[in-house]
Order: sequence, then C-alpha cells, then structure tokens
Amino acid sequence: MTNFNEYPFKPFLQEAIAKLGFNEPTPIQKEIMPHILKGNSAIGQSHTGTGKTHSFIIPIVERIDAGKQEVQAVIAAPTRELGTQIYNELIKLVEGSGIEVKSFIGGTDKQRSINKLKTQPHIVIGTPGRLKDLVNENALLVHTGKILVVDEADLAFDMGFIEEIDQVAGKMQEDLEMYVFSATIPEKLKPFLKKYMESPVHVNIADKRPTAEGLDFYLVPVRSKKKMERLKEVMDVINPYLAIIFVNTRTNADYVADELSKAGIRVGRIHGDLAPRERVKMMKQIRDLEYQYIVATDLAARGIDIQGVSHVINYELPEDLEFFIHRVGRTARAGLKGLAITLFKPEDEDALVRVEKMGIPFQQKDIVKGEFVDLKERHSRKKRVRTENEADAKAKTMVHKPKSVKPMYKKKMKWKMDEIKKAERRKNRKK
Repeated sequence: MTNFNEYPFKPFLQEAIAKLGFNEPTPIQKEIMPHILKGNSAIGQSHTGTGKTHSFIIPIVERIDAGKQEVQAVIAAPTRELGTQIYNELIKLVEGSGIEVKSFIGGTDKQRSINKLKTQPHIVIGTPGRLKDLVNENALLVHTGKILVVDEADLAFDMGFIEEIDQVAGKMQEDLEMYVFSATIPEKLKPFLKKYMESPVHVNIADKRPTAEGLDFYLVPVRSKKKMERLKEVMDVINPYLAIIFVNTRTNADYVADELSKAGIRVGRIHGDLAPRERVKMMKQIRDLEYQYIVATDLAARGIDIQGVSHVINYELPEDLEFFIHRVGRTARAGLKGLAITLFKPEDEDALVRVEKMGIPFQQKDIVKGEFVDLKERHSRKKRVRTENEADAKAKTMVHKPKSVKPMYKKKMKWKMDEIKKAERRKNRKK
C-alpha cells in the first residue's frame, strides 16, 4: 500500500493519522506494519529519523480491544525521554477511542505509579526497571499482554536493561509476540531474542539508506590549532536554528559546555550525570528554544527526539562508529536540509575510512576569512602513483646478490647501493 488511507484502519485511527499529516508510509512503516497487524514477531533495524516509532504504535493501536480493560501491549524504552516521546505520540493516536495508555518511567514516585494502576491500561510504556518493579509488586498485571515491543534494543543492552525486560516478558502470555527495534543487533543480544522469538521476520532498512537526503557532511581539519579554538571558528561560520555538539564522555561534555559558556555562548547540555529533575528542565528549555547549541553524549542523546536540529557537530568521532549514523540522523528530518560537521586530526584517518564505508560522502573543508572553502581530497596523496627514484633504480641494477653467500652479505649490498646512489645524486646536482 502506498498511502495510509489505503490501510483498513479504524475510523478514529485514520482521522488521527490524517491530523498528523502522514500521507505515505516510510520504508520501515511499509514493511513492519503488516507483520504487527498479522501478529508475526519481527526485528526492525532502522536508524534515527526513519519513522520507526509510528511503525509499531499505529498497528498496535489498531489491534487493541477497548472493551477489555486489561493490559494488551507493553512497550519498553531504555531512556525516560524516549518513553515520554512514545507516550506523547500514542496519546495523539488514541484520542476519542476509549483506549487507555499509561507511562511509567524511572525517576518518578513509585507509589504514585502504583496508585495509577487501580485500573489496568490497555497499553503500557515504561523504562525497563520501573516496569519490572511494578510487575514484581503485582501492581502492573502483564499476564494478559500478548504484545511486547523493545525499542532501541542495542541501547537497552548497553545500559544493562535486558535482564529487566526478560523478567517482564517472562510474566506475559506464552504465545507472546515480540517486536524488537534496533539500529544494530549485537551478538550478545541474540540469545535473548532466540528465547522469545521463533523465526522472526527481519526487516533491515538501515542498509538501504544510512542517512537522509538533503544532508551534507563536512570534514574540517583541526591541524595545529586547539580543537576548542577550531570549534569556535566553525560556530562563527554557521548560524544554526539548533545545533547539537557531540562528545564521547560526560567529562568532555562539561568541558566543552563550560568553555563555550565562558565565551558568552548560552549552551545546553545532556549527559548521564544530570539528575532526573535537571534533565526534565533541560528538555523543556531545549523545546522552548532557549539554546542555539546543545552539548551531548551519545548514550544520553540516543532516543531523544529534538525538533528543528539544523546542524550536528562531531567534536570527536564516536568510539562506536555506528553512533555516527545516529548522530547525523538528528538533522535533515521531515524533508528539511541539514549539515553534519566533523572535526578531525590525522589519527582519526582509520575511523574516517570506516565511516566512509558506511556510505558517508565527506566533503573536506577549511575555514578562510570566516567562510568554508573546499580543500583537496584527503586521499589525494595516496592516489598518486609513486615513481621510483632514478638513483634507486640504477643502484638495484648494479648490485646483485653474490653466488656464494657470506655473513653480512645483505649489509655489504646495502652499503654498495648507498655509495652508487650518492654518486648518482652528485652527478645530477652537477648537471
């Protein structure tokens, strides 16, 4: 089906989809939705910004029986922000349908969560730890649930949440349908998938288009300058609507944010050391456009949908290069254009080559008089055909391995060759 209005969705759902302005489903939606509608367990691999969330919440809402006041679907999200985002999108879909959706995330009062469960919702969204706690307290009754979604499964694994998800899944129906969404499927995640998924359908959109159209990739060499100085030069050239500066560690996030603050730039920060209340406040300030720049770490920013990102700046390349695709996927969304700028040093060359193999078409740029200018291709030196020096060639023809080999013959051959080379160079200089 090429348009949403061709799907046999219930009238309230068709109306909600039309209100969202959705016309044609994205590739992940087109391929995953039919499997969820039929109840076939599936793994969906796709990167940020591909419409993944709606690929599972739309068919789940379609399948809910509002007449049964019981848990029918559970959605596990590894971060509070991602859980909140999924909840907000679901609320838009179920308006006027009688379908009840509830969100339970860590960092909130547990007793209040238990009180909210006097009646069981149809759809539950939550962080793995909080879901597990509520199930163990017999407050959340998931034994009636037949559908389990694990979103950002590789991140859930990295953060150590698979055990909690396993405990929740173990309390659900025996003929459980599981839908797992992830940019990558780490080898260590596979035993968990095998436990609950028998011959699942595997939809991989990640390889088909690693990045959005309308997204340019600039490589800017740091050279002899300090990286912070180079970053400020880049910031002087661009005038972003909103830019995310990515770093690898919490320490670096604080360092970059503090240095920019000293320079009079108001900058937000997202990293794992922020307390829950600070994170909520920061996300509100970002949504209210109080910042033009945000400094973020990969794990903290993963799964957070920040609207209107026009630029991404890689202050350093991610240690796990798969995260490069997640980072740049923050911009050029919903048909808009975007620019991803990566600062690099010579020691980053190997990593850059591997990123290029993912399908990233870098353009090398420098900054001259406050503007980006083209630089020669990074690989141009490697592409040159190396011609052998004439003196070397002559020395090789004149010195041969002796018929009877004696100790130190290799050194003696080298000495002879060096003498011939010196003589040839002297001749050439006289000419």
